[in-house]
Amino acid sequence: MNSLSRRSTIYFAPETHRELRLRATNAETSVSRLVDEAVRLMLSEDEEDLATFAQRDAQPEISYRALLADLKQHGKL
Repeated sequence: MNSLSRRSTIYFAPETHRELRLRATNAETSVSRLVDEAVRLMLSEDEEDLATFAQRDAQPEISYRALLADLKQHGKL
C-alpha cells in the first residue's frame, strides 16, 4: 500500500475471513492488499464493460421480432 491509503472497516463472514487470512499467509501478503487487489480488479472490469457499452451505443437497434425473423431466415432458429 502507498502512503495515500485510507483505512476502512470491512466485515466478513468468519469463514471468509479465515480463508482470506490463509490466502494472505500463503501469498506472503496482507488481507488488506488482497482486498485492495480484488476491488481494483472489479473496478477495472466495470471500466471495460462501460467502454464496451459505449462502443455498442452507435450500433443500430433491431426489434425482437426483426431479430427472430432474421434468425429464421438464415436457418438459425
